Amino acid sequence: MWLGRFISGTILLVAGTGSLVDAQQNITAAFPNSTYANASVAYAEAGAQSLQSSPPKYPSPWSSGAGEWAGAYAKARKFVSQLTLLEKVNLTTGIGWEQGQCVGETGSIPRLGFRSLCLQDSPLGVRFADYVSAFPSGVTVAATFDRGLLYARGYAMGAEHRGKGVDIQLGPVAGPLGRAPEGGRNWEGFSPDPYLTGIGMARTIEGIQDAGTIACAKHYIANEQEHFRQVPEELGYGVNISGSLSSNVDDITMHELYMWPFADAVRAGVGSFMCSYNQINNSYGCQNSYTLNYLLKGELGFQGFVMSDWQAQHSGVSSALAGLDMSMPGDTLFDTGYSFWGTNLTLAVLNGTVPEWRIDDMATRIVAAWYKVGRDNATIPVNFDSWTTDTFGNFHFYVGQGYGLINEHVDVRGEHTNLIREIGAKGTVLLKNTNNTLPLGKEKFTAVIGNDAGDNPYGPNGCPNRGCDNGTLAMGWGSGTAEFPFLVTPLNAIQNEVVSQGGIIQGITDNYADMQIKLLASQASVAIVFVNADSGEGFINIDGNIGDRNNLTLWGSGEALVKNVSSLCNNTIVVMHTVGPVLVESFYDNPNVTAILWAGLPGEQSGNSIADVLYGRVNPGAKLPFTLARAREDYGADVLYKINNQSAIEAPQQDFTEGVFIDYRALDLAGIDPIYEFGFGLSYTTFSYSNLQIKTTQAGPYAPSSGLTSAAPVLGNFSRNFGNYVFPPNMTHVPLFIYPYLNSSDPAISANNSLYNDGNTGYIPAGAQDGSPQPIPPAGGAPGGNPELYDVLYEVTATITNTGKVAGEEVPQLYISLGGPNDPKVVLRGFERLSIQPGASTTFTADIMRRDISNWVPAVQNWVISNYTKTVYVGSSSRKLPLKGELEAPQRFNKR
Repeated sequence: MWLGRFISGTILLVAGTGSLVDAQQNITAAFPNSTYANASVAYAEAGAQSLQSSPPKYPSPWSSGAGEWAGAYAKARKFVSQLTLLEKVNLTTGIGWEQGQCVGETGSIPRLGFRSLCLQDSPLGVRFADYVSAFPSGVTVAATFDRGLLYARGYAMGAEHRGKGVDIQLGPVAGPLGRAPEGGRNWEGFSPDPYLTGIGMARTIEGIQDAGTIACAKHYIANEQEHFRQVPEELGYGVNISGSLSSNVDDITMHELYMWPFADAVRAGVGSFMCSYNQINNSYGCQNSYTLNYLLKGELGFQGFVMSDWQAQHSGVSSALAGLDMSMPGDTLFDTGYSFWGTNLTLAVLNGTVPEWRIDDMATRIVAAWYKVGRDNATIPVNFDSWTTDTFGNFHFYVGQGYGLINEHVDVRGEHTNLIREIGAKGTVLLKNTNNTLPLGKEKFTAVIGNDAGDNPYGPNGCPNRGCDNGTLAMGWGSGTAEFPFLVTPLNAIQNEVVSQGGIIQGITDNYADMQIKLLASQASVAIVFVNADSGEGFINIDGNIGDRNNLTLWGSGEALVKNVSSLCNNTIVVMHTVGPVLVESFYDNPNVTAILWAGLPGEQSGNSIADVLYGRVNPGAKLPFTLARAREDYGADVLYKINNQSAIEAPQQDFTEGVFIDYRALDLAGIDPIYEFGFGLSYTTFSYSNLQIKTTQAGPYAPSSGLTSAAPVLGNFSRNFGNYVFPPNMTHVPLFIYPYLNSSDPAISANNSLYNDGNTGYIPAGAQDGSPQPIPPAGGAPGGNPELYDVLYEVTATITNTGKVAGEEVPQLYISLGGPNDPKVVLRGFERLSIQPGASTTFTADIMRRDISNWVPAVQNWVISNYTKTVYVGSSSRKLPLKGELEAPQRFNKR
């Protein structure tokens, strides 16, 4: 999604307050491709070619109501069978941007008491609403490596959305996964590791939906940067393209990397997916029949509905046949009143271009998701308005009609702030702690220095969509944000701590107050320097960073700030609030820098969370959800910043020739040592690892799915008399509102197309209208894919001992070497956060599923356990793996 409150159809440019260095033209990134030359791999190069095409896959699979969906589908089919065609179209089409109270709303079905569905951002809270919480970002909760906190955060967010009357929360995020560390929206998701992100997706979805709100897995798929994502946005920046960026991805990389967490989302029962702005292999994400029909609905067996991202729909009939189920926000461009669907979808069904079974399936998928999470019992009227904080106003904001009570200012926060504080602290990674500098005690003189320690002078919500870098950074910018009810700054929290102990504390929140900083740093017994790095969505430009970061440096001359302070204070602690990886080469080994912490984007309790760690109330146990490398080139892949294609298509081409080798996998492949590796994190205590045990289960060999689906069901019937679908004469017409009605009983006039009914059907792909039984993909058969992929083949245990003097939490991690020449050195396949008393031991357990040790083989379109040796490692990070063992005869679990 893009754009912010009070902005309609324009590009929002925000000038931040960072260093001018941040605004310099990016000249170091890879070009004309976005993979560094030494990071490409042969198999990926062959399947990631500029201008390659995405194969057509039709028809769009109809839902089966498999597994835990059965009860919801029984109700949904009964409901949809009662609907008229107009009512079915109303369910699938948004009413238009700023035409309702939510960022997205479908049409309603008044005859059956079914209201408009309310769709609302964001992945970290309720966007555009008051009396809501500002939760930590996805990357911050990922750093906790805590399944319980992932679920608790999801449940709390789902409860707040439900309390505001929201039906569908637009989150969580697995796209972007984090291919390039500079990617603007990486922080909305969890990690560049697909296994960690998959756990994050599943647990968050389970929490949101257990709270009675439909979750939305987004942005599907290979949506890895902000540059060139939308033509109108780029034209606003003076960049002349006529097609959105194409992410060109081979089949192995698609399955083993980018689809992996989305498969976990489907298996967790997610109710909706959002397709992305970009093209995949030169076919738009919201009309790509291969990724929607074949991969998502076919192979992964997705039972919910697919919505477009806002303005990501590029066609009417084509998108419907390719698997799109809901058009958001309904209009082709914001506030135009034109729609690819609405009237046009009604016409397409009436004239048979879109089969009746297809519109039935679209409606059934939407209603089934609604029933699955209990919306029939949990629905609350919408009680907020996205476009104004006024109590009374117009329901149709853009056109100024429908005056009434639009904001009831309902407080839905409960006690969620306590959870937010806990996640912020437990998501803080301790990277360096020389001579047990931390935790702090009663310091003689504490200095707190840095813009990131203080308030935004405009207030925490003073920059729309958080589109500035003023004050402490607690979330990135764009549509993935929420309004702060308050923001506890680090300076305030640390001041409260020091004053309560009778100490001295002074702070400076201007990074460029050189004289004052030198004077303060020279007096301090401990100096805590706060630095940050920001990013966000592409409709906002801060200091030349158009969503994506131009580099991996700290903002506001952060490195110079650390250098200046540490030159005068030999007990300097650095706290980094960043959206992802930054370069720490200039100070990580400085002896005067005695401690370094990565504190992520912690949300409203930012200051209290970091104070809890600094002063020892929380013993850090978080681990890096990404790598901190020495140089941007070490990551292998980068953002494409400049147009690299001037062909007739004129869509920039991004070839993912690095394959599955991103983040720590890229450094492992190149033999590069990071500064701080993926999974690294210190504690105030120490741990030892011993006694690795691997037990083989009695699981059987793999059986590829086979057989045919049922035929496409047709629910109900409808008149084919065009006159029955004309706009009712006694109904008030709201300007620019998207309706399902025709404006004439003559379909050619209603279509406003001189070529209507010219007999040309060549544009309809072969098989797209075929509702006969279809083959089940061998890797499919159930939500998440072939159910046998999730059979447990091995059970692993290890003993973890707290060898220190204080209680602490450790995250043992299980990695597997798949052994093949094209495989990463190791891949994460298990973790568990354990609380252990001093001197005590506990058992780490992890299950290894069939999917965990399989490779995708394009020739058979299925997962296969290769003949190479599979080695299990257990340790405290991706580079510290003291325990090792081989899996016994894994190939016996293959198909026989």
